[in-house]
Amino acid sequence: MSVLLALAASLLWGFADFGAGVGARRLPVLVVAAIGQSAGLLLAGVVLVATRASMPSREQFAWAAFAGLIGVIGIGAFYRALAIGTMGVVGPITATAAIVPVAYALARGERPSTLQGVGVGLAVVGVVAASLEHVPERAARRFGVGVGLALIAALSFGGSLIGLSRAAPGGTAWAVFTMRASVVPLVLIAMLVLKPRLPATRRLWLLLVGAGIGDSGATLLFGAASTRGLLSVVSVLSSLYPIVIVVLARVLLAERVARPQLAGVALALTGVALISAG
Repeated sequence: MSVLLALAASLLWGFADFGAGVGARRLPVLVVAAIGQSAGLLLAGVVLVATRASMPSREQFAWAAFAGLIGVIGIGAFYRALAIGTMGVVGPITATAAIVPVAYALARGERPSTLQGVGVGLAVVGVVAASLEHVPERAARRFGVGVGLALIAALSFGGSLIGLSRAAPGGTAWAVFTMRASVVPLVLIAMLVLKPRLPATRRLWLLLVGAGIGDSGATLLFGAASTRGLLSVVSVLSSLYPIVIVVLARVLLAERVARPQLAGVALALTGVALISAG
């Protein structure tokens, strides 16, 4: 069950992040985050009322708030990276966020297999290869646009996954609701102060609301998976979402990725697969 939940979370995150990335190419990242987080808060509230979940402990509330606050840093960096970089490269780099909870789980006594260790190594090498883009006029390579932001997002998302896994035993719905509730007031205040441009069409509003609901839905699924399986495994399975982003970006946006970068993407995803297989 934990495997199915984690894979479902990965699939949903892929669609949600692609939609948010498209929105971030048309609107300020703050607007994308504000609409998405607010929609996600509404979904978590509905689930919370429907399930009538009991109150978690103060420590679990604190972990959920931590997950929300560090997660929104990752969201801002990730959406901006998707807006200025190549989605097919940014997505796999961000997927290495799984390394953070894997390391945390190892420190707490979980013992993944040797195959998983090889997978971590491949993922790191793949990230470096995918991050380098060719500069024709210089016959050299440089880090691709948005790579730095993608790495910041990966680190933030990894910390958020740890916080969510610690909060989820007190109730997944409460954990996700607290995550969103700790962030939404901050982004709405920022909206009031900065007064950024809002979506001009109904279609764009629906895209961002759908992305926010999908993101929170995936977070609920991951939280449930983390209470049923090893964090070192479910965190990696749920990080397969770049496959969805790469496919959608290729089909819908006609994005092209250089062969060396594509090899890096494949290597990173192979590493992720090995970690989950172990």
